[in-house]
Amino acid sequence: MRTLTPHELQPGMILVGTVKTQTGQILGEAGGEVTRQLINRMKLYRVDFAQVEDDPHQAVAEVVEQTLSASEQPVVEEPVKPEPVKPERPTMEHTYIKESKTAKQRVAESPQFMGFQMEYYHAISVLKDAFAAAIDKGTPLNPEELLESIKPLYQKRDTIVELFDMLNNLRALDDTIYAHSINVALVARMIGRWLRIDKQSLDIITEAGLIHDIGKCLIPEEVLNKQGKLTDEEFDLIRSHPKLGYKLIKGMDLDSRIKKATLQHHERCDGSGYPTGLDEDNIDEVAMIIAIADVYDAMTAARSYRIPLCAFQVIAKFEEEGFQKYPIKFIMTFLRQIAMTYQSNRVVLNDGRSCKIIMLNKNDLSRPMVKFDDNSIIDLSHTRDLFIKAII
Repeated sequence: MRTLTPHELQPGMILVGTVKTQTGQILGEAGGEVTRQLINRMKLYRVDFAQVEDDPHQAVAEVVEQTLSASEQPVVEEPVKPEPVKPERPTMEHTYIKESKTAKQRVAESPQFMGFQMEYYHAISVLKDAFAAAIDKGTPLNPEELLESIKPLYQKRDTIVELFDMLNNLRALDDTIYAHSINVALVARMIGRWLRIDKQSLDIITEAGLIHDIGKCLIPEEVLNKQGKLTDEEFDLIRSHPKLGYKLIKGMDLDSRIKKATLQHHERCDGSGYPTGLDEDNIDEVAMIIAIADVYDAMTAARSYRIPLCAFQVIAKFEEEGFQKYPIKFIMTFLRQIAMTYQSNRVVLNDGRSCKIIMLNKNDLSRPMVKFDDNSIIDLSHTRDLFIKAII
């Protein structure tokens, strides 16, 4: 039995558990076959996981066993392929995913999330209009107006954890400019808070996050959103967006840190970035905060060529690259706080098992200690073949 996301499911697999929407609508019965239609409907209704068994005979046997165990006097007949049956009562072998709604599902069903969505889409509309006016008419950007449009998104959230929960439920929105810019602005503001930066600078960081990718609007959409492999010319064109954006806004009445972040958010402390290959001494600090938020959002968003990575996979990517690309204080503060955000969360490992994070490893943040429903514990820092695949 394995727990897979819609992106990992393949037609022909057999469902072990019933697949339901967040409102309880049944999309697929236990024992039924995974179809392309089911996968698409799971994506549409934002159903995060389904439990499947690659061996159809084994899956059917499990469903039959569950059904018989709920009956006091089962009648044994000649073996025939049974109709798909929904088990009447969960057994101890059922995982946490089938026994209750995930934290993500509970957030998605909340009135607070519905309000968040409306405010979020309003902010996208404001940003879109502002970028279009700047490009088509030369209208100067008003960073204070842009900031006002997203204030409800962070002022109404009681905690940073709540804000992350809201953002994670919008991950199906594949928008490489506007939604991405709002996410970067919000994550960058969180980083600023964790670094105890003053409020005025927090606002500048947030505004920089909103504006940093305006140069992408000057790149043809067929290149920016191309699903196949980019040619060298197309790749160079996309990498030109920091310069394009800076050229567009450099004459506007904007804080110099916003302009630098637009130009430098792909620069890296070790000189490996672009467009100029600056080193740490020559990169603005706001630009480096935007860079970290930019990479985090890009990796946790769905793309045509890969499924979104969960927070612990992103932490692992940062750890694998080493910490020479970003100011050590910034990146370590960010990774530590991200890991702490999901302390005590339920997660799914790459082998399909669900468990709970019980302790972080401060020297290996992507690999905490986890506890399973049978009370067994694994330290992932000592079990390198296992890793956290999803947060539930």
